[in-house]
Amino acid sequence: MSGTERQIGVRVTTLASGEEAAWDRFVMACPEATFFHRVGWKRVIEEAFGHRSHFLLARRGVEICGVLPLVQVRTLLFGHSLVSLPFCVYGGVAASDEESRLALEGHAEALAVTLGVDWLECRNCVPRRSEWSSKELYYTFRKSFDPDPAVNLAAIPRKQRAEVRRGVQHGLVGVRAEGIQGRCFDIYAESVRNLGTPIFSRRLFVLLQEEFADDCEGLVIERGGRAVAAVVSFYFRDQVLPYYGGGRPEARGCGAMAFMYWELMRLAAERGASLFDFGRSKKGSGSFDFKRYYGFDPEPLHYRYRLVGGTALPEVNPMNPKYRLLIAAWKHLPLFVAGKVGPWLARGLG
Repeated sequence: MSGTERQIGVRVTTLASGEEAAWDRFVMACPEATFFHRVGWKRVIEEAFGHRSHFLLARRGVEICGVLPLVQVRTLLFGHSLVSLPFCVYGGVAASDEESRLALEGHAEALAVTLGVDWLECRNCVPRRSEWSSKELYYTFRKSFDPDPAVNLAAIPRKQRAEVRRGVQHGLVGVRAEGIQGRCFDIYAESVRNLGTPIFSRRLFVLLQEEFADDCEGLVIERGGRAVAAVVSFYFRDQVLPYYGGGRPEARGCGAMAFMYWELMRLAAERGASLFDFGRSKKGSGSFDFKRYYGFDPEPLHYRYRLVGGTALPEVNPMNPKYRLLIAAWKHLPLFVAGKVGPWLARGLG
């Protein structure tokens, strides 16, 4: 960077119409950016959940030097927050230098005060702003994989490797979905209801497919022609990120879940991916243990909270004891009822 460029300083603005392509070009080139920094999330979250977005750009001269996607989440049940980024596992600032990071975070703090939110939340992958509050709750799981399925199978610990082989013995096959809003959504919705969690709308899946096209792909696992499990994955650079997944009750008896992620590695390798991002899980949860048993090591996520109008950190997660009775009751709702009520509740569970 030249002395002239430094003297220009960093200017922060809100993303304007027509700047979307420039935003994504920066994200694709920025090493610390993630799939969840892509500009498509602006439309997805606004239209699927009805929340107001504040996507911030940092510039030095005419060049973009940082981005910070923010969404204002305001609900009666779960409070008022400014989050980077709700419904996504990663967020926070993606920038090319520290000056830009600080400028974006400072702008976000000022915006949080102006909006009168209870807290500002940044879902960072790396430690930032130690003076902000934090919680040791979420971990991510990432690991390189091989183009050869046999090598990937050998890398899975013994117990889960046996589950993959059981899936092979049961004649499971993986089929790329024509679109994610069909069978993938149906299996996801049934699985999420069975876990006691509100269901997102089918509209969300339609928007994800429209915005991210081939970078959003569904995989369905069939047994004898019947779909028993499915996962929707995102692709970003050399990474595959399985994101919305689940299985029907019979999936457990035929090793479908373990088989599905092994099969996903094979298909992702055909697309040139080499890093498997298993996403976040809460410590102590079943998904946390499943990922560890699959051979992935947990890495802490560094979510940071700047309290503004609130006096305590948010506890909007299924581990909160106050939601246990609701979760237990939700599991027994008819699927069509859960599908009607779930999206209204889920808009505050970002």
